[in-house]
Amino acid sequence: MTFLIAGATGTVGREIVRQLVAAGHPVRALTRDPERARVTEGAEAVRGDLTDPDSLMPHLTGVEGLHLITFGGDDYAPLETGPRLVELAVDAGVRRVTVLSDFHEGGVQEALRASALAWTFLDPVEFMSNLLSHAEEIRSEGLMRVSRDQPSAMVHEADIASVAVSALTEDGHGGRSYPISGPEALTPAEQAERLSTAIGREVALVRLGPDETARRLRAEGHDEEYVAFALDLAANPPEVGGQVQDTVLRVTGRPGRTLAQWAAEHAEEFTA
Repeated sequence: MTFLIAGATGTVGREIVRQLVAAGHPVRALTRDPERARVTEGAEAVRGDLTDPDSLMPHLTGVEGLHLITFGGDDYAPLETGPRLVELAVDAGVRRVTVLSDFHEGGVQEALRASALAWTFLDPVEFMSNLLSHAEEIRSEGLMRVSRDQPSAMVHEADIASVAVSALTEDGHGGRSYPISGPEALTPAEQAERLSTAIGREVALVRLGPDETARRLRAEGHDEEYVAFALDLAANPPEVGGQVQDTVLRVTGRPGRTLAQWAAEHAEEFTA
């Protein structure tokens, strides 16, 4: 059973590739630049671009499982090529397709719903890996600056990948949308505590107001549309983001990884 994984150098895609290779499956890791891509040993890096669906044609031969993402290009624009991607997958005899989604369905999901493929949509909440955005300030100042107080049921990227691997390699997941969370809903203060334990150094929490948050985002080069989006998200996070789901345990048979586990795995990135 051969798999083609789009987004193979991303946070989740890389982990999907790793887990499939570890299970002994042939994997083609789709990337726009195979010469520079760092893919898991044992996987084949192949050139392709989801914004140019026909570039996938030579890599779909013999593929039974396909993993897709919903954006493409350097600007992360939503893909408009969903119908052609699905057409190619059907023509190639692909059986199962997973899509890394975000609770909002676009053209890729719509095209899959209209097809006979066994599709599974993966809808994770906030990634634990988002905490890496605080790595520099934790290393240099021992601080974690945040813009909200609400708890988040953050999910380990390996657990998202595990659900994807189950859906790609097993029957029974077709036509399902899986909300995916971690096993705990933690406030920013509790997240800082987990990081403190992992690195052996206190991480102090600093709460930013809307004005200071906006200034920081503009200084980082974000446009006003993004600033407005980020401020609204901080003030009104989606309710599902703080809800613990049992999807990981139910689909994979293993409990979800905790933030304490993730922090221990990444401690060097907060201390080096």
